[in-house]
Amino acid sequence: MILASRVRLKPTLEQEKQLWKSAGTARWAYNWTLAKQQERGGKFISHEDLRKELTILKQTEDYAWLFEVSNNIVKQAVKDACEAFKRFFKKQAKCPRFKSRKKSKPAFYNDTEKLKVKDGIVLIEKVGWIATAELLPMNVKYSNPRVSFDGKYWYLAVGIEREVPKVELTNVTLGIDIGVKELAVRSDGERHKNINKIKAVRKTKKRLRRLQRSVSRKYEMNKEGSRFAKTSNMIKQEKQIRLLHRRLANIRNNHIHQVTNSIVKTKPSKIVIEDLNVRGMMKNRHLSKAIAEQKLHDFKIKLRYKCEKYGIALVEADRWYPSSKMCSRCGDIKKDLKLSDRVYTCSCGLQIDRDLNASINLANYGLQLTM
Repeated sequence: MILASRVRLKPTLEQEKQLWKSAGTARWAYNWTLAKQQERGGKFISHEDLRKELTILKQTEDYAWLFEVSNNIVKQAVKDACEAFKRFFKKQAKCPRFKSRKKSKPAFYNDTEKLKVKDGIVLIEKVGWIATAELLPMNVKYSNPRVSFDGKYWYLAVGIEREVPKVELTNVTLGIDIGVKELAVRSDGERHKNINKIKAVRKTKKRLRRLQRSVSRKYEMNKEGSRFAKTSNMIKQEKQIRLLHRRLANIRNNHIHQVTNSIVKTKPSKIVIEDLNVRGMMKNRHLSKAIAEQKLHDFKIKLRYKCEKYGIALVEADRWYPSSKMCSRCGDIKKDLKLSDRVYTCSCGLQIDRDLNASINLANYGLQLTM
């Protein structure tokens, strides 16, 4: 099984400039590809044809700067943009958008054959040997190396083929109800809290709001006609805002990893979750922010690959399966159940927490599939 390894890079100032140049070139090549695809209307251009056109373009004086970075960066960026269009045509994703210099994540591809690893250092093409904070395994086959910047540090992520020991599973079918009040409620009674309600996250979000208001006021004070004059204090505060966003993202990501690890370590033979319409849920303006902060789609992705790692079957219940409205004891469906009703009360006498009732129904759904 191919598992990712991510190590922090420690570049020198000159190397960091080259890393930024490489990331900028990858972004430009991606946007150039999107523009070419849109010029053709509905007719798709293969990445081979676009790369040939780009090779001719590089020979001109205006685009000679493309030779300053690795040719593989540009080639892979073109291929990535074409793959994004293919997913859009297959209705697997939204239409790809142009990458903004301010908002997009700086990242680029490094050729697998050109990636060399020694004790504590790695070779990035056209950048040189860079020290790493951790050791990467040597004498193994790497796949899809990507260099990225997370707002504070540069990282190298590579896929490495690893042998996963076979785990003996139990006969348990585990139902998991995911939501906003709590991240996950399991059919065995275990609950995983909403990390956004803890004190550390609330304090960080409060600090973030204050800094954003402060920067916004400074922009209004320094408005010159139709443009804004950016001061050193504004640049300093924007950096602090970026680091706070990074801190929040790391806290949430770490929490999802911990929850999914604790779920798969119970070693159930099958896990059943809901097929949530997250895009539709985000249209609710009262809950959209809370739903986005829970990162429900990210939770599902991490749970899926960890189930594959341990050999656990992951089942997604039908989107219209009434897991919340159905009584887990008698099977009666309560059609007038509101979102504010946190305790499920049935005519058969059952009184149970709404989310626990839903997780038990999901577990029963998985058991019915095996019959």
